[in-house]
Amino acid sequence: MEWLPAVLTLATLALILGVAYRPLGDYMAWVYSSPKDARAERGLYRLIGVDPASAQTWQAYARSVLAFSAVGVLIVYALQRTQQWLPWSLGLPAPSEHLSFNTAVSFVTNTNWQSYSPELTLGYTVQFAGLAVQNFVSGAVGLAVAVALVRGLAFRRSGTIGNFWVDLTRGTFRLLLPLAVIAAIVLLAGGVIQNVTGFSDVATVVGGAQNIPGGPVASQEAIKLLGTNGGGFFNANSAHPFENPTGWTNLFEVVLMLIIPFSLPRTFGTMLGDKRQGYAILGAMGVLFLASTLALTAFELAGRGTAPALAGAAMEGKEMRFGIVGSTIFGSTSTLTSTGAVDSMHDSFTALGGMMPMVNMMLGELAPGGVGSGLYGILVMAVIAVFIAGLLVGRTPEYLGKKIGPREIKLASIYILVTPILVLVGTALSFAIPAVRDDVTTTSIWNPGIHGFSEVLYAFTSAANNNGSAFAGITANTPWLNTALAVAMLLGRFVPIVLVLALAGSFAAQDRIPATAGTLPTHRPLFVGLLVGVILIVTALTYFPVLALGPLAEGLI
Repeated sequence: MEWLPAVLTLATLALILGVAYRPLGDYMAWVYSSPKDARAERGLYRLIGVDPASAQTWQAYARSVLAFSAVGVLIVYALQRTQQWLPWSLGLPAPSEHLSFNTAVSFVTNTNWQSYSPELTLGYTVQFAGLAVQNFVSGAVGLAVAVALVRGLAFRRSGTIGNFWVDLTRGTFRLLLPLAVIAAIVLLAGGVIQNVTGFSDVATVVGGAQNIPGGPVASQEAIKLLGTNGGGFFNANSAHPFENPTGWTNLFEVVLMLIIPFSLPRTFGTMLGDKRQGYAILGAMGVLFLASTLALTAFELAGRGTAPALAGAAMEGKEMRFGIVGSTIFGSTSTLTSTGAVDSMHDSFTALGGMMPMVNMMLGELAPGGVGSGLYGILVMAVIAVFIAGLLVGRTPEYLGKKIGPREIKLASIYILVTPILVLVGTALSFAIPAVRDDVTTTSIWNPGIHGFSEVLYAFTSAANNNGSAFAGITANTPWLNTALAVAMLLGRFVPIVLVLALAGSFAAQDRIPATAGTLPTHRPLFVGLLVGVILIVTALTYFPVLALGPLAEGLI
């Protein structure tokens, strides 16, 4: 009977997402394909000097993404450093230089890693004008890049892949903003708070006094989840009752994280003119999501370890109102997307259970991944799968009528190498440089030994993959970790984006090759199995040695 809640929850999720798949997927295809601009959009284009009818080459598209994001980093950094002079600062001082840099990079890269306690560090103006804005536009950037790659696969002999400024505007105002308003209203109805009262002194039931922080939480929570951002208003994130009060709000928040990424394959199929291709991508995402979620749930229900055995269940670090199943489904969802929100402490999971969120990120967050980033990530893996299949049968590989030549496979290969290099090099440097190692082991790691190594590995895995979750046992607010993790976030976000846009430009310039009897069908279960296998094998070959030093070693002791 202990599996019954998991089965019922997953069945409910599948039903809700299945109902939303077609209308939301088709709506997103319309958003990015419609030839008409709204009046407010046209006014914005005039204000920033953009011609919405002018398409961009992949190079111009990439420059626009990088320039827009660089400005975002500067604005969020400046807001933090001048916080004490801003209205609604709540009397809080400015964060340090390295913490402000880390936070600015974190929110602009859609990572939302937080090396600080939000309710005690940032005032409402920084939350509103800085972090909330980036929650919208960083998600819209990911969507824009994904759509640009889809256009590259759909276009023929084209030197352009769309207009970034149009895609950014439409993704923000036609998709994320209206959905966030609806989600915030539902969360308000569920008990999530929304106010600007600052800190309130209240009397406790035993006659003491407690200082309770308030804030505009529901609005932040809605876009934090819809945009697969993850930065919580409170340090406890979605484990805090002000952010996630009940069991049904917990399920609703899981839906918010999954609804756009799981609907994007429909957008892909619709824009491509072949909906079967969307179902194939959806199938691969669904297989990986289900397998990972069931594995994490099994590890936590088994409760391997002395403390869980004595307690009767692995409930350390979990909320009673969610239980094991609610915690594992939320944790699996937040790390298989790029959300990074938590409703339980991953550091308190069992050893093998704690490994699963780490593995989810190491997969590349493809099942279903973040808004936009999940789709373009799995399409890159599809290119590699087709290339491998072509090698096996001795044919020139093709994907959706586009040849996979030396240029395309080089771009795809570099793409899958970027984040592992950042993860492994960042972790290695943290222990290899004596001064850094001494600082990390004495200041940052609460749990020395194997688990402490896992905490640092998790941190760099989260940063490089733009997830933002953490093993709660690590203190990252140090000059080294703030700076190193910020660099990992920057390179982990924008190097893959540039590679994806270059791939989109390469595909867009090609003509479509007619399918023949020797063409690998990429809409059938055989290809879905091949794609899932390639993703698992690439991840295992890349990360197994370092996992063997951390969570695997801890779990087998």
